[in-house]
Amino acid sequence: MTSILTNVAAMAALSTLRGISSSMEETQARVSSGLRVGEAADNAAYWSIATTMRSDNMALSAVSDALGLGAAKVDTAYAGMESAIEVVKEIKAKLVAATEDGVDRTKIQEELDQLKDQLTSIASAASFSGENWLQADLTAGGAALQKSVVASFVRDDAGNVSVKKVNYQLATTNVLFDTGGNTGVLDKTYNVSQASTTLTVNMNGTETEVTVGAYSVDDLIADGATFTGDYANSTGALAGDYVKVNGVWVAAVDVGTTGQEVVVDTGTKWGVDTTAVPATAVATQSVATLDLATLTNAQLDVMISAVDAALTDMTSAAADLGSIGMRIDMQEEFVKKLSESIDAGIGRLVDADMNEESTRLKALQTQQQLAIQSLSIANSASEVILTLFR
Repeated sequence: MTSILTNVAAMAALSTLRGISSSMEETQARVSSGLRVGEAADNAAYWSIATTMRSDNMALSAVSDALGLGAAKVDTAYAGMESAIEVVKEIKAKLVAATEDGVDRTKIQEELDQLKDQLTSIASAASFSGENWLQADLTAGGAALQKSVVASFVRDDAGNVSVKKVNYQLATTNVLFDTGGNTGVLDKTYNVSQASTTLTVNMNGTETEVTVGAYSVDDLIADGATFTGDYANSTGALAGDYVKVNGVWVAAVDVGTTGQEVVVDTGTKWGVDTTAVPATAVATQSVATLDLATLTNAQLDVMISAVDAALTDMTSAAADLGSIGMRIDMQEEFVKKLSESIDAGIGRLVDADMNEESTRLKALQTQQQLAIQSLSIANSASEVILTLFR
């Protein structure tokens, strides 16, 4: 049936044209934005994942910036510690020179004063963005001494997020100057007493070298040690064990004479009477207060040991800072690679294939032209009816 009111062919052609136009709009949007999934309506699951991962990637970008800041802090502290070590080496050398008879200690002291001032300058200047890891108030305790560098942003398999940090605890062994209590490496006095001694022990004719701590009998008893027999003389169950002191064999349980030792009945723990240990060697000064004019020769020897102990602490602290710096560098590189991987993953989910979209757009343009031509033919079909009325 031919009708001038209802043109079925034109309606079909128009519907096709509308569908093609809709597809063209979608394709043109993908071409212009570069996204296959630009909003939740395109693909809710992929859009949700991509949105979350973009948020995490922004957090990782902030982590990368924080790592750069943290690396600068660590590098500053390390540079300061390294410089301070060189100065303390000079101080140690000057003290050794001062032990020579006839040396003008006044001149050496002038050099030491300059070196001490340099140490103060180094510690004060080793600050970055208000953070100084070489000079602090160690009496503050707690969070005030807990330094940290943001290392990573983590989302676990349950969706929980957390920020991981690299921690560095300020303590008496790595802070050069304690502004609150003089317990830093350079402003504290070191106890360089002999902490232990090695003795030769004869048990049933077999000689064995044993390193023992500096304990008195009372110390051992207070520590829970028990003895069999009378440990005040050479009698009792332990009378068969001997130790050699200054080349002389003495009964292990005879503590009645100065310099002789005791042994615990377990046979594994040895103690030395405190009188057998060399005199207590506590430095009378710190590195920061070093004054040769007030030191005897014996005290100077102790101070050389004390400065060497300070160097040991500083070297250990520098090694820790170097390790943290290396870890931060590795973490910084990892965060960059992780960010790139996340970007690539998001791209696989939502990015448009421009080759595919451009081909589709060209095809849709051709289809649109054909649909318009088809609609034109369908609309002109009704005009044929006019010929019937001529």
